[in-house]
Amino acid sequence: MTHIVHPVLLAGGSGTRLWPLSRKSYPKQFAKLMGENSLFQASAQRLSGAGFAAPVVLTGADYRFVVTEQLAAVEIAPADILIEPEGRNTAPAILAAALSLAARAPEALMLVAPSDHVIPDTAAFRAAVQSATAEAQEGQLVTFGIRPNRAETGYGWLEMSSPSVDFAPKPQPLKGFVEKPDHATAEAMLKGGQYLWNAGIFLFSVKSIIAAFEAYAPDMLAHVRAAMDQAEQDLGFTRLSPEAWAQVAEDSIDYAIMERADNLTVVPYGGAWSDLGGWDAVWRETGPDESGLVVSQSATAIDCHDTLLRAEDPQQHLVGIGLRDIIAVAMPDAVLVAHKDRAQDVKKAVAALKAKGATQAETLPRDFRPWGWFQSLVVGSRFQVKKISVHPGAALSLQSHHHRSEHWIVVEGTAKVTIGDEVKLVSENQSVYIPLGATHRMENPGKVPMVLIEVQTGSYLGEDDIIRYEDVYARGQGAKG
Repeated sequence: MTHIVHPVLLAGGSGTRLWPLSRKSYPKQFAKLMGENSLFQASAQRLSGAGFAAPVVLTGADYRFVVTEQLAAVEIAPADILIEPEGRNTAPAILAAALSLAARAPEALMLVAPSDHVIPDTAAFRAAVQSATAEAQEGQLVTFGIRPNRAETGYGWLEMSSPSVDFAPKPQPLKGFVEKPDHATAEAMLKGGQYLWNAGIFLFSVKSIIAAFEAYAPDMLAHVRAAMDQAEQDLGFTRLSPEAWAQVAEDSIDYAIMERADNLTVVPYGGAWSDLGGWDAVWRETGPDESGLVVSQSATAIDCHDTLLRAEDPQQHLVGIGLRDIIAVAMPDAVLVAHKDRAQDVKKAVAALKAKGATQAETLPRDFRPWGWFQSLVVGSRFQVKKISVHPGAALSLQSHHHRSEHWIVVEGTAKVTIGDEVKLVSENQSVYIPLGATHRMENPGKVPMVLIEVQTGSYLGEDDIIRYEDVYARGQGAKG
């Protein structure tokens, strides 16, 4: 019998180990690291279709419109998108999702999964999930463990009750958790056949996990319940109460619940899996050629071996000569060059850049907004040139600026432009002038993206020079875009 499973996608992490492609403003789960879809989209698709209900998504306020846009692009409608006021690790996030489900489907089974994992064999993973639904229905807290293929010291491990020869997805009691081991311990566990990598993927009934919080983390339950009870509905999102959420302790589901509970089941998963925890993992999972090379379309390797060369901008070409065991990732505003053995130290680079005040630490050149995106092309002392893309049917807020005037030149599609009391259509290769202080708005009335070049001139060009009069996205004064 197939049980309906309610996916819960965790989509709030910042992914600093995949800098410069992944940054706080647009973390790795939303990037196209592997294939045409983002990791988030691939995760949503993997947990959709027969046997799955609409997903619940946990994310931060900065990513809410990216979540809706990416789900719409793969034609998946979420059951709920919960906005965390700030990150509190996995335990409060999972509990919030459980309380959300309890309000409308108290008998539901929920499958919790990070949204930045790579699991190529969708059918095998779905079969592993279904293999554990009976145990979850009976009140077990089920965790999924990955068949290890190397002595990995960057993961926690799970100990099964008995060794497995084929790592088939057969539920069995979980004997215990093992913290991230040293290399010798990891080697011994790899050979033993009784240990799995802890993937952070869980299946349990809504009732069972809420009962576990009542038993092991009652204070967290009280505060998260208050945050849910005081939540506000906003443009299809559920915004958890910031005041109540501020009282919630930061803790992982492993520490808060799983390592204390006695009703634990583990399911081995023998298929391919990666959390893409660093550029070395991207190199490995992309499939190096016979020379150990992974080279993007805008890159060229000459006499290189065991190396990743990746350039993100088609107008930028990356060339490597005589490289061994190197990771090189080029973006328009930042370039990473590292030895493959030091891939886990990329987060140290992010910290160093933050300490220097470099915007590249956390922000991409392309700034994503609910209506589309913009990218700064040229910046001078009293001028700035931007490329702006507006989604079909989307509109920027009605706004004005104290310190700058603007020229808009439409290069793709048609813009509906409001300046003061005048409204007109501006087509490809036409332009319009926005005087300093004038109220104005741009909209895309068409069915394809509208692209324009904006030339700003003035004494101050910051994104906070904005007075907003009307905004369909309900943002406050001074918010960007």
